[in-house]
This record gives sequence, structure tokens and C-alpha cells, in this order.
Amino acid sequence: MSEDSNPYDASVIVVLEGLEAIRRRPGMYVGSVGERGLHLVFEAAERALDEILGGSASRVEITLTADGGVRVADNGAGLPVQHAGHSERPELETRLSVLYCGAQPYNRRSLSASNFGVGLAAVNALSGRLTAEVRRDGARWVLEYERGEAVATPAHTGPADRSGTAITFWPDAEIFETLEFSFDTLAEHFRELAFLNRELDIVLTDERDPAAPRAIRFRFPGGLRDHAAEQNAPLHPDAIVFECDCCKIEGTVEVALRWCDSPEERIASYANSRRTNGGGTHELGFREGLATAVNAYAREQQLLTPSDPDFTPTQLGAGLTAVVSVKLDRPEFEGAVRDRLSNEPVRACVAEAVREHLAAWLQADPAQAMTVLARISMITRH
Repeated sequence: MSEDSNPYDASVIVVLEGLEAIRRRPGMYVGSVGERGLHLVFEAAERALDEILGGSASRVEITLTADGGVRVADNGAGLPVQHAGHSERPELETRLSVLYCGAQPYNRRSLSASNFGVGLAAVNALSGRLTAEVRRDGARWVLEYERGEAVATPAHTGPADRSGTAITFWPDAEIFETLEFSFDTLAEHFRELAFLNRELDIVLTDERDPAAPRAIRFRFPGGLRDHAAEQNAPLHPDAIVFECDCCKIEGTVEVALRWCDSPEERIASYANSRRTNGGGTHELGFREGLATAVNAYAREQQLLTPSDPDFTPTQLGAGLTAVVSVKLDRPEFEGAVRDRLSNEPVRACVAEAVREHLAAWLQADPAQAMTVLARISMITRH
């Protein structure tokens, strides 16, 4: 094929301005235009939930409205709506129009729970309508968008007796194949976040059926201890729960585990509140610390002789339910959907923390320890 028949020069290059790129290729930014893409609500909620973790808000309310929209409201200070001397535009407008914009730098006090982390700009771009309402400094402001474009400048609509930001959006029917949010999926996600972050106070309300409205509040001051308490038929009454700082990883480690009367192993791992289905260094460290502590205690109690091999992962995992959560100032994710943690120092830190705390529990409660170890030793080796 000659160059004349297929010319390639600067004239064929297309530059997409603003949020047009998101609307042109939505799957690249939210993963899907089906039901899975409606996790836009998670993107909208993360900003509000970070307000709680940062200490400027105490509650976030998420409402599925009767007209098909989603309202995410917090009682924080309210995003700035007026120009500051050092900024080209107010923070509210910047967050709604600039991709990946948020509070920087991300650290252990910031959520990384959504798979894409594209922020409010993607929510705005993929919404037929979006309304931002801010109560700040005694005034109420409203800013409206249609398909990512501002309808007008922020309007001062009167006084306000409280503060906070509310984002209400309606997913664009021209982009999404379905506009029906799953209440159960949202509830599962926000329940999980509340377990992982004991400071969070989240209310999820469904107003779509006027005859049967429903609301659930997610608040778990006990954190992972509350999560472990929901597990059925434990072999020992109390979960083994601990949290510790580790300067070597610039972060924290929190673990809850217990053995239950079940053949299944259920281990859930998280990094900065993001579910790491692909595992990673924190999960590897957990397994190593668990094996070291249990095998050492079993040999000390002569359940394993010097000639016996260590318990296998199958034996250790039968009936084990555990949650492993690390929060890092500089998390490193890998994989297509960033679902595997790769920070190498985390492995040794988690392994040592689990070994130390589990060994202390085994020594402190020998009766319960022997119950668990007797059951482990009965599992067939593979």
C-alpha cells in the first residue's frame, strides 16, 4: 500500500478536550456500560467518605432517589465554590471537570476502594444530569451540569444553617445499558468499607419504591472484631484480632481470624480498603506468619514430632475465616484491575505481626488452642 493511499500526518490526530474522552470510551474509565459500570456511586462516595477519615465530616448519606438518581451527601465543611487567589477555578468545579482529581497525596487515611479511582469527573461526564449542592460559610450554592458541561456558574441560592456537600447524579441513558442500581450490591460494598474503617458512619436509603422504602446504617466501632463476630459456629468464642503500626511499610496492619466448623477457607484481603482478589504480599505474609506460629506451637505441645512434616496449607485453612487489611501511605497495585498488592516489605511485616500475635494467643489460651490444633491435625493432608 502506497503512502499516497493511506496518508498519516498531523491532520489525522484527534485531541479530545475536557470530559469528551470519557464519554467517547466509557469502558476505559468505568470498566463497563452495563450494571457493573454503575459503580459510579462508589466514585462519588469515596470523596465524601474521605471527609470522615480526614476528620472534617461524621456521616455520609447515600440515597437512591425515586426518579432514578443517586444523592451522596456529607456533613463536612463543604467544597470551596469561590475562586481562591492561587487557583484558576474553585475546588468544586475542578473536581467535577478534571479526571483523577482529589485530595493529594493519597495515603493510609484515603480510600482506594474503587477499581478505577477516576473520581467525580467521570461521574459528571457519564451522567445525563448532575447537581452539586454546597453549604459553606453560612451560604448555599448550587451548580448544575448536563453530560459533563456546566449549565451555568455556581448560583448562590440563600443562607445555610449547616455545612456539607451533596452530589446528585442521574446516569446517562445514552451511555449505560441499564440504569437500575442494585441495592444489595451497594449495601455489601458499604458494609465492607464500614468494617474496614471503624470511623465511617454510612446510611444507605432506597426511595425508589414509595410503598416500601428501606434504609440501612453501616457503623462498626469494633472494626474487624465486629466483622468476625458475624461468622457462624466458631470453634472458639472470640476472634483473634489485632492492629499494629509498622514503620518499615509506612502503614498499619489489621487482622481478624478464627476457625469455624466448616471445611472451607475464607480469607479476604484488602489494601487501603480495596479488595485484593488477586492477593499479594500482605496475604502471603499472613499465610507465612500463620504457618510459623501454629507449627511451632504444635511441636512445642508434641502434636508434631521432630520427624513429622509441618501442617499443610490445606490443614491450616480448613474452617479458617480471616480478614487481612493493610493501609499504606504508598500502596502499589498490579494486575489489569489493580487487585494485587506488590509492596514487597509488606510481606515480612505482616508475617511477623501474625506470628507474634497468634503465638501469644496460643500461649494465653491453651484449652482453645488445643481444640483448634486437634481439628487441624485431623484434616487429611494433600
